Amino acid sequence: MARTTPHEPAQNDDLPLYGRIAALLLDELRDGTIPPGERLPGERHLAAHFQVSRETVRQALEMLRRSGLVATDRRGSHAALPARPVDAPGTPAFPLGARSADPSAVDRSTVTWETPPPEHARALGLAPHRPTLVHRYRSATPDGRSLRTAVTSFSAVALAEVTELARYRGRADGATPAHLRCAYDWMRKAGLSLHHRDAISQVDGASSVRVTRRVHDQYARPLEITDLVVNAERDTLVYEFTLPAAG
Repeated sequence: MARTTPHEPAQNDDLPLYGRIAALLLDELRDGTIPPGERLPGERHLAAHFQVSRETVRQALEMLRRSGLVATDRRGSHAALPARPVDAPGTPAFPLGARSADPSAVDRSTVTWETPPPEHARALGLAPHRPTLVHRYRSATPDGRSLRTAVTSFSAVALAEVTELARYRGRADGATPAHLRCAYDWMRKAGLSLHHRDAISQVDGASSVRVTRRVHDQYARPLEITDLVVNAERDTLVYEFTLPAAG
């Protein structure tokens, strides 16, 4: 979890350093990066993540423990936030269709703040060379038989209206794990209705397929564009939707 881009702590000079780190860690717990009940990374990883000493991390964790937001047992420290409301049926995980169906697949997700690919910039209405939040995802099985990669660029509209996405700009170093699986739910909670349009094409060599997904809101404003590449020779691309009953 080594970082090259420092966090920007909340502007509160009255808080000691460990208090500011506690606030940053709490933000990550609340935005779903570490779901309730899951174990937190170790002190060494958190120290590298926030670019502070392990003693500062230890003090920050103790502050959260006293507030009842973190619990520690023999397995380590765990998020102890109140349960989040159940997501609405049909809200898909991001990036949709990217994870292999094989349970042994290992996922990796990172974000960067960079100029997106030209075709992404055009689709999002971004000016040439204007940077934005770019998410990269890779899912692969240990034996290499199943491989899926996805690159997503988010629009200025998405970053302006979805607070949880905007927070990632400060940690977009391309190294820190960044799981945005709740991104579509964040958009929905921000009042955005999502329209997905997928175009499927064959990649040169006929061994893979590319899915280009464009998502816009109820005002036809682009929110994101994703290029997902799946090894079609050894894998199956499945989309599953759940629609709630009327009434």
